[in-house]
Formats: sequence, C-alpha cells, structure tokens
Amino acid sequence: MFAYKIDENIELRLLELRHAEQLFQLTDQSRESLREWLPWLDFTKTVADSRNFIGGTLQQFSRNDGFQVGIWYKGELAGVIGLHGINWSNKSTSIGYWLGTGFEGKGLMTKACKVVVDYCFNELELNRIEIRTATGNVKSAAIPQRLGFKQEGRLEQAEWLYDKFVDHYVYGLVRSVCNSWN
Repeated sequence: MFAYKIDENIELRLLELRHAEQLFQLTDQSRESLREWLPWLDFTKTVADSRNFIGGTLQQFSRNDGFQVGIWYKGELAGVIGLHGINWSNKSTSIGYWLGTGFEGKGLMTKACKVVVDYCFNELELNRIEIRTATGNVKSAAIPQRLGFKQEGRLEQAEWLYDKFVDHYVYGLVRSVCNSWN
C-alpha cells in the first residue's frame, strides 16, 4: 500500500477497493457542493461506481501512469488528489483534486498538493505540472496560486458542466521554479 504521512492529522493513501464504501459516502454527502465544479457526479450513483473508479485508478497506478490517493484527515477520508496521467515523453502531468463537504478551510488540499508536486518533481523527475480550474472556482484556484504556479492562460469553453460550458484557467509550474521553494 502506498501511504505518506504529511503531519499528525493528514495522510495520503492509495485508494483500494476496500475504500469504495467510504469514497461513495463522502461523494454522496458532498454531491451538491461537488456538482458545482465536477462533471462526473451524475455517473457516481452507487458504491459499485466508486469501486469501478478505484479499480481504474489501481490500473493507472500499475501502468506507471499516475495515481489517485485518498486524503485522510484524522483517520477519515476527506477527499482525493491525483495525476490525470503522465506524459513521460515530455516529463509532464496534471493534478486534479477535490475535498468533501466539511473538510474545506483546513489547509488539507494545499498540503496534499505540495506533497504531490514534490513527489512529481523529486521522485518521478518530471519537469512540468499543470492544474486547471474553472474560472469561477476561486477555492480551487487558490491552491496553485499558493504553491507558486503561474497562471498561463484561459481556455474558453474548456469543459461541459451538466448544462453549460465553463472556461478554465491553466496554471503551470516547472521543476526549476519549484526547486526554489523547497
């Protein structure tokens, strides 16, 4: 099992099939707030859907194409962070994340994201990381801004979100810049 302890309260753990019930419960309890910015909520209706998601992420991990980890806060699953895949030719990746209702505002995602960035640059030896956020998602955009990512542009109508297209900001960070804050 992949696990990384960030501090006395926060740990990252590779999602396993045995976490499907917990993941579904967190998703279901947070459905209303998550649905504002994440397009996959309508496809997650049962524990089996969460189990299928976890199965896919374990395949992703076994292919050496990134990972999805649970963010555990005081022993409770609080959210998910991971890589959308790794472009080994260009030594680049992108990070996605979400927190369940009630876990926001504790610094969990900033700490988790910093650990993932460090891992990508120092262990995987990648050169570039992107984070994309919907332009109206101020809380999500605060994470890359805090971590020194540069806002590189705006993608018009980048994602279909249930009944409308939303624009995305693209934030990028390269290894040479990241090394200056380690």
